[in-house]
Amino acid sequence: MKTLLAALALAGCLCAQQANAPNYTAAGIVNGASFAPGLSPNTIVSIFGTNLSWDTVALQASDLAAGVMPTSLGNVEVYFEGWPAYLYYVSPTQINLLVPSSLIPGTFQFWVARQGTSGPIVSVTLQSAAPALFEYPAGTAIATHPDGSLVSSSSPAAGGGIVTLWATGLGNTDPSLEDGVLPAAAQWLSQLTQFEVQINGAALDPTAILYAGVAPGFAGLYQVNVQLPAQLPANPEIRLGLAGAMSPAGLILPAN
Repeated sequence: MKTLLAALALAGCLCAQQANAPNYTAAGIVNGASFAPGLSPNTIVSIFGTNLSWDTVALQASDLAAGVMPTSLGNVEVYFEGWPAYLYYVSPTQINLLVPSSLIPGTFQFWVARQGTSGPIVSVTLQSAAPALFEYPAGTAIATHPDGSLVSSSSPAAGGGIVTLWATGLGNTDPSLEDGVLPAAAQWLSQLTQFEVQINGAALDPTAILYAGVAPGFAGLYQVNVQLPAQLPANPEIRLGLAGAMSPAGLILPAN
């Protein structure tokens, strides 16, 4: 009888642990800029679910070791098979992470581990590029003027002017990125010949792309410096294209 009671108690304990395990689906693993499907190496990714972490913890400068992001934050780790992701933020319902830049595009078994308790193993696919522009407010691409101020309805872009677009998912660079390392200097896209910026569906002349690569000091963040056409429509749709993939439609660039 004692053996039976002990077995039942153990079973109850295991069930409780399972009930409190990290919970998410493949559909909740999305691009961190667009919150839409689309992952690639060196992409900022968001996971949405429940029981992902016990606490809310954001990356601090003290968490960096020689300029390298941590793979454990708030007792949470995330894996693409045997490769740990680098963590920006963990909370019970959301994790923001950086996909290792050295991963080769393909399908990976993915899971979240919290203090030794793992969530479900799901399949995720990495593309060579998954371009997405950050947006704020919703429907408006984040862009800045040369002085660093925000392009907005009250401070719009102008024809012939230069703006910087902010994105993730633009793939590897030349020279190659190091996993989890905050880049110290500019590094151009390695697939630059396949990169384009579209305004209202028309690609800009490649010479108008003044720089397209990582943003120094920020892992997973890319900047695209462009000179806008002299004849710029008001509030045009803006998209990025790379290696056959396009950033989501519908974002506008405030312009007069």
